[in-house]
Amino acid sequence: MTNFLYNTANAAGFCLDDAQLNQFAVYSTLLRQWNEKMNLTAITEPDEIVLKHFVDSLYGIKFLSNAKTLIDVGTGAGFPGVPLKIAKPELSLTLLDSLNKRLTFLEEVKNQLKLSDVTCVHSRAEDGAKSGSELRESFDAAVSRAVANLSCLCEYCLPYVKIGGVFLAYKGPGVTEELAEAQNAIEILGGEVMGVFEYTLPDTDITHSVAVIKKVKSTPEKYPRLQGKIQKKPL
Repeated sequence: MTNFLYNTANAAGFCLDDAQLNQFAVYSTLLRQWNEKMNLTAITEPDEIVLKHFVDSLYGIKFLSNAKTLIDVGTGAGFPGVPLKIAKPELSLTLLDSLNKRLTFLEEVKNQLKLSDVTCVHSRAEDGAKSGSELRESFDAAVSRAVANLSCLCEYCLPYVKIGGVFLAYKGPGVTEELAEAQNAIEILGGEVMGVFEYTLPDTDITHSVAVIKKVKSTPEKYPRLQGKIQKKPL
């Protein structure tokens, strides 16, 4: 697995050292072991994990050059947050998820990979960033992958980002239409679209994208709303 990861990551423009390759190998093993007793991922073949989880997660790193603190909202099995942490170990990482059993898995990942400065938070996305929370507007960057449509996702994530920070939304190839529909939400929540970075996973025809949204002003205190309102009446 490590050879495939090294070559695939290198083809994508990411150079991983031996220690990082070993961390990813342990992560892959843990993911497959724990997946047998709880639903973490539908992708279980080692090379597929490398390509569709690990390498895919790394594409956001080019937008985190100035980030010191990162929150992964709705992290699930740790994507993209943990791969970004492995590749950029100086990041202070917060992994937020609403299911405690996923966080139990992530605590094991943190311990086995010997990752420092990683905090696991059990919370719904809309609760963790509500007015008065210590997490609100306290991160240089937020990331989220395969959680919700962009209008809803911005309301879940932008409240965590401090002014001057960035929100990276990992999306499929058809993000332009989503961005147009989310424009009102982005503006209300204090964001500004910086652009969309599209990429194709090495040696495949799988195209994904990262929508890059900068936080230019503070999010009004009434956001995020309750989950039902976010989903039924997107901004």
